[in-house]
Amino acid sequence: MSDREYRIRDVMSAPVVTIQSTAALVDAAVLLRGNLIRHLPVLAGGKLVGLLSDRDIQCFTPSRLIPINEETYNSLFADTAVERVMTRAPQTVSSGEPLLAATTLMQQARCGCLPVVDDGELVGIITRGDLLDALQRLLQGKSAARTEL
Repeated sequence: MSDREYRIRDVMSAPVVTIQSTAALVDAAVLLRGNLIRHLPVLAGGKLVGLLSDRDIQCFTPSRLIPINEETYNSLFADTAVERVMTRAPQTVSSGEPLLAATTLMQQARCGCLPVVDDGELVGIITRGDLLDALQRLLQGKSAARTEL
């Protein structure tokens, strides 16, 4: 067992797929599906202003049980900006913080990811999937870090 203290930068995903706050929700859905991800950091003027998850889109989407025609349903995605659906001012962490800080915050806040911000700039994202990958590496007797240092 190693006494190494892992940092968020050791297991975070980078570079991160992002979307602009003014983009259409349909574009966000395409990015999520196309990249096989569940969370999109939202930028405005190059700065992180929100976070959009697949669950946010699900909550926004009207039920198919509601009588609505396909054209109206589709226009909701085309005519709605990401900023109307996103979570504003999400909790963030910095890449140099201990990994334990991220896991604790994610458990307490019951969130699936945390954007990683250094000096005001988005540098990555840490997700539950990243944490499970790190745990798997540890259980295999490897370093938790994505690449051996």
